[in-house]
Amino acid sequence: MAARHGARVVIGDIDLAGGHAAVAEAKEAGLEIDFAPLDLTDSSAIDAFVSAVGERVEVIDGLVNGAGWDAIQPFLENPPEIWDRIIAINLMGAIRLTRGVLSPMVAAGRGKIVNISSDAGRVGSTGETVYAAAKGGLIAFTKSLAREMARYRINVNCVCPGPTDTPLFRRQPERIKEALTRAIPFRRIAQPAEIAEAVLFFLSDRANYITGQVLSVSGGLTMAD
Repeated sequence: MAARHGARVVIGDIDLAGGHAAVAEAKEAGLEIDFAPLDLTDSSAIDAFVSAVGERVEVIDGLVNGAGWDAIQPFLENPPEIWDRIIAINLMGAIRLTRGVLSPMVAAGRGKIVNISSDAGRVGSTGETVYAAAKGGLIAFTKSLAREMARYRINVNCVCPGPTDTPLFRRQPERIKEALTRAIPFRRIAQPAEIAEAVLFFLSDRANYITGQVLSVSGGLTMAD
């Protein structure tokens, strides 16, 4: 969606086939999108991605930390290796990638960072305890970084989606999907484009005086202060 508004976009993903497919689809639509491999659990891969982005663009104007992964399961049944992976992808990956792009943003004296957290990080979620902890950490990271980066005119904000029609959501049992849909006041699951609209707002000039904020996009499921 950012590319449709004239942005030069570089996608990073561990899914190589999906990344190249996204580039091909964008080119057919006349959009300028590049792809570079990115594994958020590997610090050297993050460094390589940042270098690849630097070779493609002169200035990094914005970063969207949009990766997420979870395994829905009661906490007492979670093996420690699942905790490590959840935290590595949902929290530490975003922290490391952000650190990688901050120096050029500081040098330029501008930039927009948007972290994709989750309403699970605001109010908790049964079966997603460690995931909620990681996403809650990302919210705290957003607020603290916003304070530090304000002097450099870098905005840092956070979008918290509710249940959204993604491949991860589609893999859930029907009973869970139905229960979530009933719990949402709008009685439907969000479409990815609706989350993207909120991200695009925080990346735009309309949000120049907004930083350190958390916006839920959940159809009213979570009405948190």
